[in-house]
Amino acid sequence: MGKLSTVFDQNQKWADNIKEKQPDFFKESAKGQSPNYLWIGCADSRVPPAQLTGLGPGDLFVHRNIANVVPHSDINIQSVVQYAVSVLKVRHVVVCGHYGCGGVTAAYEDNNLGLIDNWLANIEDVYRTHQDEIEGRPSEEEKLNRFCELNVREQVKKMCHSPFVQQAWKQGQALSVHGLIYDLETGLLNDLDIRIDSAEEAANLES
Repeated sequence: MGKLSTVFDQNQKWADNIKEKQPDFFKESAKGQSPNYLWIGCADSRVPPAQLTGLGPGDLFVHRNIANVVPHSDINIQSVVQYAVSVLKVRHVVVCGHYGCGGVTAAYEDNNLGLIDNWLANIEDVYRTHQDEIEGRPSEEEKLNRFCELNVREQVKKMCHSPFVQQAWKQGQALSVHGLIYDLETGLLNDLDIRIDSAEEAANLES
């Protein structure tokens, strides 16, 4: 196994660059965090949230998994949501998918892949719910693109029904849940026109 020399070299350059611009940055950053955003994204290496948003350290609280799924039964993501919403008091929760998502493609192809099939079942549920709309698209690419968009929409619904999000709204906390999708071919985020600001709006998203 080789050493991580490239990683350490790049880290040193990154730290030096920040300190040159903001000498006290790391000292202040070590005191605590107060991000405005919780970002739920795909683990795909081509979709790095800080870089594609242009935000810096301390701006994003991030959770990533295969195909940006928000299962109610997953203690990992629900713990992240609880901390971000209830403790950090983020103002925005962003669920961001991307076109060309391998997890969505695997769910669409419905092959036996082993352990990950348990995770992909979350995405297969989205397909079953929207099968007619997805299959109504004229090409395979358009079917998969629409599947990626609908997966974001369904995960936004799940996020809105997280007990921690619901509690925040009940207490009058200012919190918006958004659905975005990233285009690998252009490097641009696309707004799916999904923004939920209350439990009442979340209920309307069901239709």
